[in-house]
Amino acid sequence: MKRLWAPWRMEYITGEPKAGCLFCRVLENPDDPDADLVVWRPQGAVVMLNKFPYNAGHVMVAPAAHCGELDALDDIQTADLMRATKRAITVLREELKPEGFNIGANTGRAAGAGIPDHVHLHVVPRWNGDTNFMPVLAEVKIVNEHLLQTAAKLRKAFASS
Repeated sequence: MKRLWAPWRMEYITGEPKAGCLFCRVLENPDDPDADLVVWRPQGAVVMLNKFPYNAGHVMVAPAAHCGELDALDDIQTADLMRATKRAITVLREELKPEGFNIGANTGRAAGAGIPDHVHLHVVPRWNGDTNFMPVLAEVKIVNEHLLQTAAKLRKAFASS
């Protein structure tokens, strides 16, 4: 049996779950430890890298409003969310040069939401051939760039455009 070592996961495995909502914490406190994954704070939303990405550049876009369902957002909150999502796609396209995107939301625990009480959209850049034998045979996903490198690159792009 081959082993893939991922010692950085121990902090997550053995750590105490953080109190409160991830998105609310980073919106309210730029010094929160998870805030280093925030790449943009537009009006009414936040864009941050997913700590456990499907691919390099996998971001989550959340409204500032703490709300668990997309259809419970008002029109302004929905517009803020969609504007931020659209801009995230543009920046990811320019910086990472993906050949496509998966964009979606898991609303509710039964749908697979890891943060069910604060609706958010996942924007996952995709490249032809990015699904290789590793996830299929070994249930391992390879992400080719460190999260903090991606965060720095995207922050610069959001700031300059």
